[in-house]
Amino acid sequence: MKKSDILIKNRKAFFNYQITDKYIAGIMLLGTEIKSIRESAVNLSNSFCSIENDNIIVKGMQISEYLHGNINNHDPVRDRKLLLNKKEIRQIKKKVFEKKLSIIPTKLFVNKRGFAKVELGLGKGKKEYDKRETIKKRDSDRKIRDTL
Repeated sequence: MKKSDILIKNRKAFFNYQITDKYIAGIMLLGTEIKSIRESAVNLSNSFCSIENDNIIVKGMQISEYLHGNINNHDPVRDRKLLLNKKEIRQIKKKVFEKKLSIIPTKLFVNKRGFAKVELGLGKGKKEYDKRETIKKRDSDRKIRDTL
């Protein structure tokens, strides 16, 4: 498996949110965290981002402890700082506060150079009836695909 084959998706985010804009950001990680990411030991389903002191912090992202780590292993659910340009942070901050959008991590991947990146989606939460419509559409698409 190559470095760039690692892709972890947050399927729950697309079900619960209407994603409009996407940004790619780096993550500040410890040594054992990147090793766990390369083993795909990551859970994005309960993660979200917040803006603190002109920094974007991802919270709730669970990166499991590295199996071969020692006493210097990392905390699995610690807050991690995202690496973005100041211009991008200002754009995101403006959209979040003006349009009342949420920042949700949608994908985590390792690029060709071996750096872990996270794709952030800006979106509004879906209402319950929107979620039911999504389920109906998915079921009808599945039936059509099965009949062909």
